[in-house]
Amino acid sequence: MGDVLAGIHATWEFDTDSLLIRFERGIRTPRLFQSLRERRIPYAALSSVTLTPGRRGTVVLHAVPRPGADPLLEAAAGQLKDGCDPYRLVLPAERETLAEYYADELRSLLGPDAAKHADGFLVTAPEAPMHFKAYDGRAGFDGVRVSFRWSWTGASSTKWKAGDQTFPVAELSDVQWRSPEALEGYLRLIVRGAAGDADEGGPVHALGPDAAQGAQQPAVRHVPVDQDPAAVVFGLGYGPVHESLPFAAAVLESVRRTQAVPVAAALAPVGGQRRDPADIAERIRHLGELHRAGLVTDDEYSAKKAQLLAEL
Repeated sequence: MGDVLAGIHATWEFDTDSLLIRFERGIRTPRLFQSLRERRIPYAALSSVTLTPGRRGTVVLHAVPRPGADPLLEAAAGQLKDGCDPYRLVLPAERETLAEYYADELRSLLGPDAAKHADGFLVTAPEAPMHFKAYDGRAGFDGVRVSFRWSWTGASSTKWKAGDQTFPVAELSDVQWRSPEALEGYLRLIVRGAAGDADEGGPVHALGPDAAQGAQQPAVRHVPVDQDPAAVVFGLGYGPVHESLPFAAAVLESVRRTQAVPVAAALAPVGGQRRDPADIAERIRHLGELHRAGLVTDDEYSAKKAQLLAEL
């Protein structure tokens, strides 16, 4: 479409195959929008488009994403308030006719799978490295591993005894984020094969054996987050949405990507056909992550990288 639609706090740019959302950095702009800066949304990631009346003489153009398409919304799990929804563009009511035109144009670009759950993330996650300060420690993510460094003023004795923690993405199966705007907000990492005692901290899904099928299936454990070394606790002024949610989304995307591309696939023989340089660069980057995580040996990394470079 090649057009630009400016709204309150954001501007939508309509490209051939995607919608580029640029967020303002004004004092009234939600801090989550300022943290995200901009997001490119492939039309294939959208399920529907709506236009509804807003508050105080406005209308709201909403590009609704497909379930499973955006790691940010998957991590948020429905906890974002409307004012912080990055897919909503608020416009003055006098621009309703123009907004309706763009809504119709967007609807015409929806793909045949718009009504289906996305098989994988179609929207790029916020980029690492990232970090934020929780009530009981500091959380960091370098793209390959998550680290928790406990605070002597906030961390429980259980966490102090466990010591500072580092979790390679390859050892994680999921991420849970509970908004700091709710009571008892937290970020919890679900470690493969984790087990614990039942308590009031809420369900945690970890991998456990299923004897009937011989496969790894979710098992449930219950550990209070303030006692769980794989979790950090939020609080007033700690773990704000604009810091902790992009962090959770970045970790979640990395976990899903690691699960979806087994090590064997990264090391599979490559045919002699030349490939897109961007695809080669992405595969080398992912191979490097596997190498840093200890899933690929030095020799395997060097050999595979040489094979990929030979395809250019």
